[in-house]
Amino acid sequence: MGKRHEAIGIKQAIRFEWMQKAANLLLAGLDAKTIRQELHEFLADRKGNGSEGERSDQTRTFVVDNLVKTWVSPDPVLVPFRDAALAFLRKHPSMGLAVHWGMISAVYPFWFNVARQTGRLLALQDQVTHTQIVNRLKEQYGDRQTVSRCAQYVIRSFVAWGALKDSEAKGCYEKVAPVSIADSDLAILMFESALLATPEAKGALGLLLNNPAFFPFQLPVMTGDFVSQRSERIDVVRYGLDDELLKLKA
Repeated sequence: MGKRHEAIGIKQAIRFEWMQKAANLLLAGLDAKTIRQELHEFLADRKGNGSEGERSDQTRTFVVDNLVKTWVSPDPVLVPFRDAALAFLRKHPSMGLAVHWGMISAVYPFWFNVARQTGRLLALQDQVTHTQIVNRLKEQYGDRQTVSRCAQYVIRSFVAWGALKDSEAKGCYEKVAPVSIADSDLAILMFESALLATPEAKGALGLLLNNPAFFPFQLPVMTGDFVSQRSERIDVVRYGLDDELLKLKA
C-alpha cells in the first residue's frame, strides 16, 4: 500500500464551497503561491461549521493545505486525472459535487474509505452513527485516536456537502436522496477516482457501479467496452463469462 493510501491527512472539516473556490482559482490561471495566499484570506473568518469567526493560523493552514493538495499540487501520479477533472468542471460547473467528491477521494483515500464504510452501513440501515463508522475504519487503519477524530472531520464534511444529514440524536446521521449522474464521462471519472483511491488500482466494473463510497450518487449502467473507448487511462480486462475488471494503465 502506497504512502497516499496509508495516510489520513484530513485534519479539519472541508466545505464544498471551499473546494469550489480552490478549483475556480486554478481555472482562473493563478499560480500555486497566489492560490495559497487567496485561500488563506478567504478562510480567515470562515469556520468548518459554516459560521463566521476567526480561525487559528494552524487550523486555517490545515484546510488550505488540504485544498491545495487536492486541486493545485496533487501527487504527480494524480495530475492527469486532476487535469481531466478540471476540464470537466470548466465545461459542467453544475456537476461540481461529484467532481469534487472524486478528486478528494483520489487525493485522500481516507475520505474514500470513510465514505465506503458509511455507504455500506447505509445500505443496511437508514441511520448510521459515528461510532459504527469508526469501528469499521479501525479494522483498516488500526486503533489510533487520530482515526476517530479525523473521521469526524470527514463525516462533518459529508453533512456540509449535503451528502448526509444530522438526525435528532447526536453523532447519528441519516441518508439523503442520491444525486443522479447522467453524464457517462463524469461516471467514468468517478470510476477512475475509485481506482486511484484503491491500493490495487483495479476493480470489477459491477462493484464500481455500486461502490458504497459513492453513496450520495446514482451512477449510470455502462459496459467495460464503453469505458475503455471513453477513457485513455483505464484498461478493461475480461474474466469469467461476462465479468469485467477495470484497471489503471501503468
